[in-house]
Amino acid sequence: MKNPSITNIKNYFKRYYVPNNVAICMAGDFDPDEVIKIIDRYFGSWKPSPTLSRPEYAPMAPLTAICDTTVVGQEAENVMLGWRFDAGNTAQADTLDIISKILANGKAGLFEVNLEQTLKAQGVGAYCLPLTDYSTFIIQGMPMEGQSLEDLRGLILEEIGKLKRGEFSDDLLPSVINNKKLQYLTSLDDNRSRTSIMVDAFINNCKWEDVVDKINRQSHMTKQQIMDFAQRHFGDNFVCVYKREGEDTTQKKIEKPAITAIPTNRDLSSQFLNDIKNAEVPPIEPQFLDFNNDLKDTKTKGGLPLIYKQNTTDDRFNLEFVYNFGQEDLLDIYYAANYLDYIGTDNMSVSEIKQKFYKLACNYGISVVDDRTYVWMNGLNENLPQALALLEELFQNAKADADSYGKYIELVQKSRDDAKKEQNSNFGALFEYGSYGPYNSVRNIFTTDQLRKIDPQQLVDNLKRLRNMEQTVLYYGPMDEQELSKTLAKYHKTSKQLQPVPVGKQYTLQTTPTDEILIAPYDAKNIYMIQFHNEGKAWNKNEEAVQDMFNEYFGGGMNTIVFQELRESRGLAYSAFARYNRPERINEPESFFTYIISQNDKMMDCIRTFNQIIDTIPQSQTAFDIAKQSLTKSLQSRRITKFNILSNYYMYKRKGYTADPKEAVYNALPTMTLQDIVDFEQKNMAKKPYRYIILGDEKELDMESLEKIGPIKRLTTEEIFGY
Repeated sequence: MKNPSITNIKNYFKRYYVPNNVAICMAGDFDPDEVIKIIDRYFGSWKPSPTLSRPEYAPMAPLTAICDTTVVGQEAENVMLGWRFDAGNTAQADTLDIISKILANGKAGLFEVNLEQTLKAQGVGAYCLPLTDYSTFIIQGMPMEGQSLEDLRGLILEEIGKLKRGEFSDDLLPSVINNKKLQYLTSLDDNRSRTSIMVDAFINNCKWEDVVDKINRQSHMTKQQIMDFAQRHFGDNFVCVYKREGEDTTQKKIEKPAITAIPTNRDLSSQFLNDIKNAEVPPIEPQFLDFNNDLKDTKTKGGLPLIYKQNTTDDRFNLEFVYNFGQEDLLDIYYAANYLDYIGTDNMSVSEIKQKFYKLACNYGISVVDDRTYVWMNGLNENLPQALALLEELFQNAKADADSYGKYIELVQKSRDDAKKEQNSNFGALFEYGSYGPYNSVRNIFTTDQLRKIDPQQLVDNLKRLRNMEQTVLYYGPMDEQELSKTLAKYHKTSKQLQPVPVGKQYTLQTTPTDEILIAPYDAKNIYMIQFHNEGKAWNKNEEAVQDMFNEYFGGGMNTIVFQELRESRGLAYSAFARYNRPERINEPESFFTYIISQNDKMMDCIRTFNQIIDTIPQSQTAFDIAKQSLTKSLQSRRITKFNILSNYYMYKRKGYTADPKEAVYNALPTMTLQDIVDFEQKNMAKKPYRYIILGDEKELDMESLEKIGPIKRLTTEEIFGY
């Protein structure tokens, strides 16, 4: 890898990058006949290789015994079990797909019912990875506090035993099939998902007729067939990997080669690039959200604010009740929503409730963010009334108990301990602290001691209040407004006078009056670092076009100044970008930050380079033209559809917009110049004070140089997390 042969690289390319080894997978709003003409024009002369061959290897020896191994690292412990199966284009893949959902489907699988909902494990998942030569069936488990990985493995294998013996509800298999049909229909809404289906079929040499007939084949499977398959294949023939906490002493240091900076030559372009830029293509007509015609902003017959759009395509629905309060206003509701996953009612256990939802092919949940709470449902519209009635019964009659609540607190503590071991979690907590100060969404929590003092029944009784609090209903589905109003009036009965939502203390973005350093410890060979600037500038929606254009030119993708200077030219970063931020709330300020992940010894080089390009923004007309073209085409091809129409409208309206803001951005782009971007950047970012937010190991960092930038504030792991 240090000294690759360019001849071997070229030979590899010539061998495999040939048309009889390639598939073009496309999905989108296009005319197939026209697309074929274009493909023929540009790829029609591409010559296939008559000698194409793939590497062949001798078959792997079958696994006839359990193979245990251990890996060590700082992150939280877990255990993984893996069984080897035939290639991904065989009949086994169908069965393994179903078995993965019988074991773990998020609601009613054996792992959820018998391990997660009973709080015997922090979490257990299962999935099949179908590949060309062999497939792998993988189970991963996260232990509870104090639980050994060996004990967790034993619990997992007990559930495999139940699978073999058929010790699961007769309703589970047909429920799995119904939910797979729903998931398949949902995936067809997304072009990336549709192309992924085609890509997987090509890579695994699957016949397309077999791909489209998959769910039909699976729908004819019987419980006995599943049991027989499991008995044949899930024996003592697996690999078990224990991921334990500790220091990996097997790592070897690799000598780092010197990197010589290369010129960026942004204003030079190849003929190939020029041909693409100058190509005459039919323009895409942009479609912006029409507040008057794409949806209805109205009220139900019961008087609830309703944002409505009818689904005329299929029988799926999305329903949300949105409340304008969140974690910063009523912390209890956050914990009530999480604890609800582990309790039932006087008449139903938590497992029975989740199994009923799964049988109805409907999903539900509560999402609590800083300043909003969402109660959401989706699934088959024919089952909406039953699902809504079930959800209301759960909210109104949730039954807490001391045993499940005690185990829930243990789970909360385990999750917090695990977060403190993860690098990304540490940096997320540090960034929150650096942006908002000690009062932020990470630290605003109940301690475990506070949780223990709470009456769990009083906690979940908070959910009863939701129905009679001010709320907005969002619905996308087949029901007309009249039918929806009747359904809500019957199953979501609200009082005539709704209670106002609580108002708490808002998280406040902190200003950066002077340069300073915030550093928190994490033992790793790399640092995560953000330079954050906030001078309290009020949000100005009239500047959105120049802000979007700045982000496109300076800090976003591969064509940006940041990527070229930090990665391409100098090789300083694993990841690097910068962004000018608009607030999510009207009363919040705008801000700016840079982001980088780099090796410890490159920290000061990263800081110097970032400050250089911020203070004297590199100017390239060619790069600007490409960025403008990219943003223009992105807006032209942007489509807001289905439920997203309602959710986008709700957020736009909440911020005071009376029309889709992207339309104003699009209309402003033609007259925008590079100088506009430079002026905006120099006014708002250049030569400004920054808060340097760094996660890393001080022993590996140039602290002396950091001290010259500004005063250093050292934070402990406990301080950034609040526990």
